[in-house]
Amino acid sequence: MKKNNRNTINFIVCSIFILIIGLFLGISLGATQIGISEIWQSIFSYSEKLELVLIRDVRIPRAFCVLLTGGILGVTGAMIQGVTRNPIAEPSLLGVSQGATLVVAIFYAIGISINTTNVMIASLIGAIFSGIIVIGFILKKANNSSITKILLAGTAMSTFFISLTTIAGLLSNQSQLIAFWVAGGFRNATWADTKLVAVVGICGLIIAILLSNKINVLSLGDDVAISLGQNPEKIRLITLLVMIPMCAAAVAVGKNIGFVGLIVPQIVRKTLGEDYRKNIPCSFLLGAVILTYSDIAARMFYNPYETPVGIFTALIGVPFFIAAARKEKG
Repeated sequence: MKKNNRNTINFIVCSIFILIIGLFLGISLGATQIGISEIWQSIFSYSEKLELVLIRDVRIPRAFCVLLTGGILGVTGAMIQGVTRNPIAEPSLLGVSQGATLVVAIFYAIGISINTTNVMIASLIGAIFSGIIVIGFILKKANNSSITKILLAGTAMSTFFISLTTIAGLLSNQSQLIAFWVAGGFRNATWADTKLVAVVGICGLIIAILLSNKINVLSLGDDVAISLGQNPEKIRLITLLVMIPMCAAAVAVGKNIGFVGLIVPQIVRKTLGEDYRKNIPCSFLLGAVILTYSDIAARMFYNPYETPVGIFTALIGVPFFIAAARKEKG
């Protein structure tokens, strides 16, 4: 027990340390290199100097948006893997993120003004719609949570929603904007976006931690959960209802970013074990770390041009997905 607690503390401390370095790099690196003194002045001075305005109104909100979105993706991945007992489940692979992206594309296509509020509304509508379909596959019976059924349904939904998103872009002559959404990125992140993911992410994290004991029980199997007086269907439903606004906020700010929710819970489980009371908050930290450094790579890979961050998360996530799928098959 003491060893497990020590491992958890070490994991948290290391994650926070790496994250702080990532935040500094995320603020300082880019088309314009910025030093520590400028960062300090931008925070504690209200000068209108161009470099300070760039840091204060562009770099800092983007860095925090990336951090919080990564945390949200890590937590939602841990939650869905826990309640489905499926190591390769995550919101983007189940079509939830793509459903949210589709409705955002429809908003673009029909000419609705795009701001933080409208994008969140669109993402929430899409996430609710696709989330209801996911609920139909994993809610009622334990055997409906089989890897084959969930992945087939999720893959079909994801492909269908992205196809509709592409069609919406072509018909509305908004292909370039919508392609940016499909690829994922934080190019236009603002302080309003930061507030959105902060409120939704922190509230969702707190509720997820409160649910962690029930997720622990459910991860042992429906029969065990019922024998301990828990209702598996109710736990799954509550978990998915908590996930939907979290996924919507992540899509509203970071667009369609995949595989973070797949990678993070697997690493955390292999490092700390199966206790979701530790795994959920640690998944938040590790998700923030992975997405922070993926965003830095996206900005610096082809500097001064920006590469979609979803490319880098996919480069990391696809090998994890293949390895996990082969392991389950075996």
